[in-house]
Amino acid sequence: MDEATSPAFSAASSIPTWPPVAAPGQDPTAKASTAEDDEPGQSGEGAQLREAIARYVILPSSEALTAVTLWVAATHIQPSLQHAPRLAVVGPAKRCGKSRLLDVLTETVREPLITVNTSPAVVFRAIGDDPPTLLVDEADTIFGSIKAAEKNEELRGLLNAGHQRNRPALRISGPEHKPQAFPTFAMAALAGIGDLPDTIMDRAVVIRMQRRKEGERVEQFRSRRDIPALHALRDRLTTWLRPLMDTAADLVPPMPVQDRAADTWEPLVVVAELAGDSWPERAREACVAMCAAEVGQDDESNVKTRLLKDIRRVFACYGDPDTVRTRDLLEELLKDQEAPWAEYRSTGLTPRYLGILLKDFGIQAAVLRFEGGRQARGFSRTQFTDAWARYCPEEQPPGGEETTRHGSAVHP
Repeated sequence: MDEATSPAFSAASSIPTWPPVAAPGQDPTAKASTAEDDEPGQSGEGAQLREAIARYVILPSSEALTAVTLWVAATHIQPSLQHAPRLAVVGPAKRCGKSRLLDVLTETVREPLITVNTSPAVVFRAIGDDPPTLLVDEADTIFGSIKAAEKNEELRGLLNAGHQRNRPALRISGPEHKPQAFPTFAMAALAGIGDLPDTIMDRAVVIRMQRRKEGERVEQFRSRRDIPALHALRDRLTTWLRPLMDTAADLVPPMPVQDRAADTWEPLVVVAELAGDSWPERAREACVAMCAAEVGQDDESNVKTRLLKDIRRVFACYGDPDTVRTRDLLEELLKDQEAPWAEYRSTGLTPRYLGILLKDFGIQAAVLRFEGGRQARGFSRTQFTDAWARYCPEEQPPGGEETTRHGSAVHP
């Protein structure tokens, strides 16, 4: 890359750091930060942005943290991009940190336009040549049911069209009722419980949030204390990236994925290429890992927490064994007349549907050895420990304690 436009980096650093931007009173010729210098409060917007996000929310993986960091940076060069990736911040239940992540995004993206509900007409008139960044919280109230989704079909169409440049919406406008083209191109982040419509998810970098376990800590977000520092970081991102928009527009980076996934992830990889150092490698690793994780994802999130609780009950009924056969697990689940499993998908819960529901938690059946040496498909109790701790933790008796081992809850 041309040295005149390529940001400065410390070649010795093993931790990616954005190029230093001189703050008031600092020497603008000061050297770039190193791994030793790259601590909170030092130069290096990339590391600071990663830290700022991780300070308030726990992302599901290092790759997800990389993706969110690059997505925020990409909002500052929207006019130079060919595609505007959506950021789908979804979780299977409440209290997974979705809204808190949106709080941090609001203060670090370029020109945020945040809402919990809106009309297409408002969005049409808010988007221009240098568009804002759309931020929609509680998206499940817009698309979470068939009735709501049908009511907001026009908004879904706008979000789909706005993923690619030069897809305007035509409307009759003005006293002469002439057709007018409204731009739709704008990056957007949507947060909600359960998956968004498939057409939006297909155009999104998907962040599947998880509920924090006992022992996982984040800082409380306080507007008066935290927003000024986030705004200062946002302004430094703007100072670095806006002069590089022409360079960004000419970049066509090689992508590790194809088709729409490549379109969606390209802006993030473009920012990584501008940053240099290990960012391009990290961006592509995140792209491959997160795209692979989305293959075959199921959108039935409302019953998943109930399923986890009922499976824990089945294990308890059997005396908390190390393993349970799939057939025995299903037999017990189907016995509960108050549970939805006997009528699930009209045929009742089957091994296939059970696997689909548990896949979101990284749980799958395997061939295990049971008493008598016989082998059968089943589940081990340890497979559920992490999900139980995150989504349906058991109440501790008075005076009881819960200990943790390697980050997983262990009940005495």
